[in-house]
Amino acid sequence: MTAATVALVDDQQRRVAVTSWKAPVIFAVFTVLLALLPLLGPRDGASTFRLVPGADAAIPVPDIVLPANATAWVCVALMAALTVVAMVRVRARLSQPLWLIAAYVALLLIGFLAWAAAGGTVPMIGLLAGSLALATPLVFGALGGVIGERVGVVNIAIEAQLLAGAFSAALVGSLTGTPWLGLVAAMASGLLVSLVLAVFAITYFVNQIIVGVVLNVLVVGLTTFFYGTLLNPNAETLNSPELFPRIAIPVLSEIPVLGPVLFRQTVIVYLMYVVVIVVWYGLYRTRWGLRLRAVGEHPQAADTVGINVIATRYANMMLAGAIAGMGGAFYTLVSNPQFGREMTAGAGFIALAALIFGKWDPIRATLAALLFGFATNLQGVLSVIGSPVPSQFMLMLPYVVTLFAVAGLVGRSRPPAASGRPYIKS
Repeated sequence: MTAATVALVDDQQRRVAVTSWKAPVIFAVFTVLLALLPLLGPRDGASTFRLVPGADAAIPVPDIVLPANATAWVCVALMAALTVVAMVRVRARLSQPLWLIAAYVALLLIGFLAWAAAGGTVPMIGLLAGSLALATPLVFGALGGVIGERVGVVNIAIEAQLLAGAFSAALVGSLTGTPWLGLVAAMASGLLVSLVLAVFAITYFVNQIIVGVVLNVLVVGLTTFFYGTLLNPNAETLNSPELFPRIAIPVLSEIPVLGPVLFRQTVIVYLMYVVVIVVWYGLYRTRWGLRLRAVGEHPQAADTVGINVIATRYANMMLAGAIAGMGGAFYTLVSNPQFGREMTAGAGFIALAALIFGKWDPIRATLAALLFGFATNLQGVLSVIGSPVPSQFMLMLPYVVTLFAVAGLVGRSRPPAASGRPYIKS
C-alpha cells in the first residue's frame, strides 16, 4: 500500500455518511429553549441591529429593526423545520451537512439577540470585531492541534504553547522595542514546547496525554514564577512591549459590516488568514500534506514507501508549535499591553475542542473557533445593552456552547487512525 493509497482511503473514510441522532436532539432542545423565551418572558418593542459604526461611514447602511417577539417566533418555526430536516436525514442514513448546522446556529443567534435586545441596539461591528479578536488565538491553537493530530501526535499542550508564546512576545518585544521580534520569539517558544512534547512522545514513547498535561502545568508554573520575579518588578523595561498597529486595507476596509471587521486589523490577524489558507491547501493539495496524513493514518505503510515517519512527526510538531506560538503573541502584542499571570485562561483547551468540533479539518476548526469567540464576546455585549439574561448564565455561555457543540453538533467522527499511538519501527 502506497502513501497515496493510504491518504485516499483516509479521505474516503471521512466522506462516508455516519449518522447520529445527537444533532437532531440538540436541535430540538435548543428550539424548545428559544421558544420558552418569548412564551414565558415576552419582550415589548423592537431590536435594532446597527451594521455600521457611525453615520460617517463611506457606504451608509441603514439599521435593521426587528420586532422582538415576532422575530423570535419566526426563528423558532424555521429552527423546528431544520430540526425535522435533520431527523429525516438521520432516518435516511445521511450525515448532517455543514450548511444545515450553520443555518440553524444563525437562526438561533438572530432569534435570541432579537429577544434579548428588545428596546436596545446591538452594535454588530463591535460584536463581530470583538469575536474575531477573541477567536484569533483559538484559530492559531486549533491549527497547531490539527497539524499535530494529523501527523499522529495528540497536542494537549496547546495551552502551554499559547502561554509560552505570550510570555516570550512580551519579554522580547519589550527588550528589543519591536513587536516583530516579539512575534518571532513567541513562535520559537511555541516550537520549543512542542519539541519537548515530541521528544517524550515520539522518541521515548511516553503517553502523549500525560506529557501534554505536565507541560501545561510546567509552563503555567514557569511563567508565573518569572512574572512575579522578573517581569512585574521591571514592568517598564521587561513587560511593556510595543503593540502592532491596526492597518486598514484600502477599498476592502470600506465594505459594509465585514470591511471594518476583517480588513481593519493587525498584522497577526492578517497572518491568521494566510495561515488558515496555507494549512488547508498544503494539507489536501501538496506532497507535504499527503505525507503528513499518511503518517497520521498508517505510519507502517508510509514507512514502507520511504517516508521517514519519525522525522515527519518531529518536523510537523515543531511547525504546529510555532503556529500556536503566534496565537500566544496575539495576547501581548495586540490585545493587551502587558503579560499577565495565566492570561490565556484555558484558551488552549477551547482550541482543542474547536479542532474536535471541526473534525480535524483546518477550515472547520477555524469556523468552530470563530463560534466560540462569538459566544465569549456575546456575554459582554448583552451585558452592555441590558439583556434580561442573568449575568451568571452569560458567564457560562462560552463553555455551554463548547460543551454542546462538541457533544452534540459534531456527531460521530474519528481522529486520524494513528493519533496518540507511538510508532515503533519493526
